[in-house]
Amino acid sequence: MKRVLCLIVALVAFNAAQAQIAIEKPFATGADISWLQWQEDSGIKFSDGGVEGDALEIMRDNGFNYIRLRLFVNPKSELGYSQREGYCDLEHTLAMAKRIKEAGMMFLLDFHYSDNWADPAKQIMPQAWQTFSYDEVCEAVYNHTKETLLALEAQGTMPDMVQVGNEVSNGMLWPYGSVRHTFSGLCGLLKEGVRAVREYAPDAEIMIHVALGGQAEESERFFDAMEEYGVDYDLIGQSYYPEWHGTLEELEANTNALVHKYNKPLIVVEYRDHYLDIERIVRALPNGLGRGTFIWEATSPHWGKLFDETGAATPALDDYNR
Repeated sequence: MKRVLCLIVALVAFNAAQAQIAIEKPFATGADISWLQWQEDSGIKFSDGGVEGDALEIMRDNGFNYIRLRLFVNPKSELGYSQREGYCDLEHTLAMAKRIKEAGMMFLLDFHYSDNWADPAKQIMPQAWQTFSYDEVCEAVYNHTKETLLALEAQGTMPDMVQVGNEVSNGMLWPYGSVRHTFSGLCGLLKEGVRAVREYAPDAEIMIHVALGGQAEESERFFDAMEEYGVDYDLIGQSYYPEWHGTLEELEANTNALVHKYNKPLIVVEYRDHYLDIERIVRALPNGLGRGTFIWEATSPHWGKLFDETGAATPALDDYNR
């Protein structure tokens, strides 16, 4: 009996310590603004209440504390996202990282491990890696992650969080990282990205990001596989778009189930609509394990809609102050 009581006390103390760690981390009121440089180069000037200013500073002054940036391997390749200007390459990311830190904000770096969009429908191997064996792709993931982090460290702009892959519900770096038949290939690739982050950005929290906001069965299958294959990570990241990921009630049920089962902090790291409802759901997660929300493309008049076509702040920005 005494031994059982000691085990119970130890378990309670461990859970309390985990909760305290989660509570001590700031709640991320975040935004992905990876299109901002293109908008600025197109001549858009951002303003709030008729006063022109830097978009990051406007967002900071309206309650945001975290900025997310996506990074492609080589967006200028024949398969690339931005074949002429190279937006979202390392050079552009370094410039934006400086601005984030100068604005006094925190920084989430999102590795896509592709030359173009990576999401559940497409996880295309970078052009330069397409003749590689699986082991060579694992090495390339490690080296790409390492070299990026070293470049950020050299200018004093290390990320506070790192996503190892983007919306990897169906795997990444297909065909090697496809999860159609097994999770082993994906997990081997994730481990190489994680290893580089642990070695070269040891203070950064590592997120594994899926697009399964309200899909409980699929979410559990995925994160069970992370446990089975021993993938090391700190944060669960979810995307939530109602047309693909269910109702708000399903999001609430799934996020609660995930933090209960895996005892890891959770962030809704992409959303477009229902900000106040999503923040309510995440903030209410038990033991302080709701760690934040990130609105997708906050500066876009078509997605985040916090600014209009002219760059003027919309009334929606006031929600973040409240």
